[in-house]
Amino acid sequence: MQAFTVLDGLVMPLDRANVDTDALIPKQFIKSIERTGFGPNLFDEWRYLDRGEPGQDPAQRQPNPDFPMNQARYAGASILLARENFGCGSSREHAVWALDNAGFRAVIAPSFADIFFGNCFKNGLLPIVLDAARIDALFRRVEARPGWRMRIDLPAQTLTLPEGDVFQFAIDAHRKQALVEGLDDIARTLAQASYIRAYEQRRRETEPWLFQT
Repeated sequence: MQAFTVLDGLVMPLDRANVDTDALIPKQFIKSIERTGFGPNLFDEWRYLDRGEPGQDPAQRQPNPDFPMNQARYAGASILLARENFGCGSSREHAVWALDNAGFRAVIAPSFADIFFGNCFKNGLLPIVLDAARIDALFRRVEARPGWRMRIDLPAQTLTLPEGDVFQFAIDAHRKQALVEGLDDIARTLAQASYIRAYEQRRRETEPWLFQT
């Protein structure tokens, strides 16, 4: 997965609480287990005025002009500002893949659904938890100033705002290291392959009956 160290990105607000995984990527688009191709259908039912089906050309659909992703001021946003309980619903990893495919590298919210929160770290997306009052203040700033950006420094665990404010966020040390290194659970396991092989060899020598066929 892609490593995450420092991100200087445009911020897009999504002023809705309890955004579930079916809103993130509707069920008709999750038939593939590939991790690519989901970006055009992120927030599909809010992003378009017509119903979406797999295989449609997004250019031929009717965009909802009121949805932030369809507004020029948020084009190319890589940081999503959200409300509480973001990512609730099913355990589908496709929700994280869709955000990543659409160019988002971080989501900032007061709280996240547990499974979605874990899936973010497994797929290179950084979820940041901030208190509701600070989230309110960020919403006011991003909505007042087109082109409002933010700098996220994961190693330092800091957020830097264009107005000069700097504040820290908390993150589990193990998950932080995995993101900084760009290693998912499988990659971190494979990095220990030599130790695993050595352990198996010792077991074959000390407990050969376990390996008899």
